[in-house]
Amino acid sequence: MYVVYFGTDRKAVRDAATKYIDENMPAGGQLTTIDENSFQIGQVADALGATSLFGGEEWFVFDIPSNNPDFLEEVIASLSDMKESSNNFIILENALLAPAKKTYSKFADSVAEFAAKKSGSFNIFSLTEALAGKDKRKLWLLLQEARLNGLRDEEIIGVLWWQLKTLRLAALTKNSSEAGMKDFPYNKAKRSLSIFKEGEVTRLSQTLLELYHDGHGGVRDMDTALEKWVLEI
Repeated sequence: MYVVYFGTDRKAVRDAATKYIDENMPAGGQLTTIDENSFQIGQVADALGATSLFGGEEWFVFDIPSNNPDFLEEVIASLSDMKESSNNFIILENALLAPAKKTYSKFADSVAEFAAKKSGSFNIFSLTEALAGKDKRKLWLLLQEARLNGLRDEEIIGVLWWQLKTLRLAALTKNSSEAGMKDFPYNKAKRSLSIFKEGEVTRLSQTLLELYHDGHGGVRDMDTALEKWVLEI
């Protein structure tokens, strides 16, 4: 079996792993930590079938495999075997993007994320600029940056929804007064509308709303669905 602890709050990740080991590893268990520097080719495969000389349980901590491409490759290739192994594995990682989270979650007994508090250095409204410019490449990159800065998908969807609402409002009105908006954002929204096809803003609004509700309802994985939504703009 294996568990995964990851996120931008490295202290919280390590504290959670330590607590898990303290509470679950029996007396006489053997704990081995493998990191990017100590890793050797074939070590993960060896760990799967390792047996203790003293008869206790074998526990392994894989400390940030992504810092070593060979280490990461072996870990990912061995996840299903870890699930079936009689040994126990704790995987520690930095922030993971949606595809990696999905991969780790497939066979894991548990996956826990710990996000650091927002530093304030990321401007969430840069997402709206990219959306208004219909620049999906820039928006996708900003989405990853936002996540790495600790923003939740719900917050990101909220600001994207606000931008689409502004665009819809600009499309339905003749001037800023009618829209109840200030001149600058209104005129900016009007200019942005020229790069969207007729009905496209409404479609994007609807699909984003469906994504949000499906994510909360467990119908779809919100992380993956949001990335797909961005790439389909």
